[in-house]
Amino acid sequence: MVKIGIIGGSGLDNPNILKDSKETEMETPYGMPSSKLTEGKIEGVDVVLIARHGKKHQYPPTNVNYRANIWALQKAGCTHIIATTAVGSLKKEIERGDLVIVDQFIDFTRHRVITFHESFENGAVHTPMAEPFSKELRAILTDTCKELNVKHHDKGTVVTIEGPRFSTKAESKMFRLWGADIINMSIAPEATLANEAKIPYAAVAMSTDYDCLFDDEEPVTWDDILKIFGQNVEKVTKLLLAAIPKVK
Repeated sequence: MVKIGIIGGSGLDNPNILKDSKETEMETPYGMPSSKLTEGKIEGVDVVLIARHGKKHQYPPTNVNYRANIWALQKAGCTHIIATTAVGSLKKEIERGDLVIVDQFIDFTRHRVITFHESFENGAVHTPMAEPFSKELRAILTDTCKELNVKHHDKGTVVTIEGPRFSTKAESKMFRLWGADIINMSIAPEATLANEAKIPYAAVAMSTDYDCLFDDEEPVTWDDILKIFGQNVEKVTKLLLAAIPKVK
């Protein structure tokens, strides 16, 4: 039976999208998840929602317990995970409010725990990561974007930085030279752990700013991100509501 885990990023952890929702608390071997699990249904499909940064956005990116979040969703029986995230754009053609169905990541974090395998006592575990995002889930999301006539990009490489500070201009230019299309502070560690747990994972990114790459655009601020997110959050919600019933 299909059960979808939704990891809600900034502004996208609204339990009102679920019918017959209830909250449950779950302890894990890695500590407590970022929030209680909100379980309910979308068009008859079982869904579990977790707020990546906590219900009050109290956890900065470095301090999110990614291992507990992924473990909790797996323990709750989730067969797939769809994550949402705010990102900065490193390309003019990825405009504010555009959605990106991410297909690759570059991990530029420094202080995250990004594996469940802290010991190789029972044998080495090196998880393949060539294609870190589920092709099947990405196809459902991109097809649904087209059906809804939502401006989107079928693929994109996200570079995940440590944060919580934003980039310098030099870093922003470097990430663009590396081949990154968008930038955020959460997806790479999360995708890595989902792959280790063998749970198909996909991410819907919403572009809210241009980082600090372009001289003719104001450098990103947190207030700007919240403003653009608020103006466009409905399209991500509609995408999830329409896409989730298609997952098999």
